[in-house]
Amino acid sequence: MANRPGMKVGDVEHNVQYDMLTVGSKAPDFTLYTTAHKPKTLADYAGKVKIISCIPSIDTGVCSAQTRRFNQEASELGDNIVIITVSADLPFALKRYCAAEGIERTETLTTYRDMKFADDYGVHDTDWRVCQRAVFVVDKNDVVQYAEYVPVIGNEVNFDAALAKAKELV
Repeated sequence: MANRPGMKVGDVEHNVQYDMLTVGSKAPDFTLYTTAHKPKTLADYAGKVKIISCIPSIDTGVCSAQTRRFNQEASELGDNIVIITVSADLPFALKRYCAAEGIERTETLTTYRDMKFADDYGVHDTDWRVCQRAVFVVDKNDVVQYAEYVPVIGNEVNFDAALAKAKELV
C-alpha cells in the first residue's frame, strides 16, 4: 500500500492512497451503493461510455456544482453515455441532496462501506476518508480513456475535456 501526495486542502497536503489510473488501463470493477442502499457494479453499465465523477462531499460548494453541472450535461449526451457521481457520503445525505437539487439524470453512488473504489481508483484521501476530486472517462470496453486528478480540493475538473472525450467514444 503506497501513499502519495495527492490533494491540497488550503495549505495542507493530504495523503491519497494507491496509484493513479492511467489512460489505457482497465477500469477496476467496483461495488458502489445507490441512495436506496442497492449495490451497483461496473457490469451494470456494460456497453456504455462512463463518466465517473469523484467528489469529496456532496455538501460542499464545488462538489455540489460539479454534480449539478454533470447532471445538466447528461440530458444532451444520449443513452450511450452514463454519468456516475461517486463520493464517500452516506446514502441518506446523497438521497436528500439529489431530491433537493433535482439530480435525476446521473447516478449518485457511494463508496462509504469500505472505500475499495477509492483505493482502486487512486482517490482515497486517507486524512479525511473522502474521495479526491477526479473524473474518469471509461469506454464501452471498460478501458480508461481519460483520467484527471484535481490536486487542489477547491478546484473544478475540466468538464469540457471529459465531456469531449466521452462524446468522441460514442
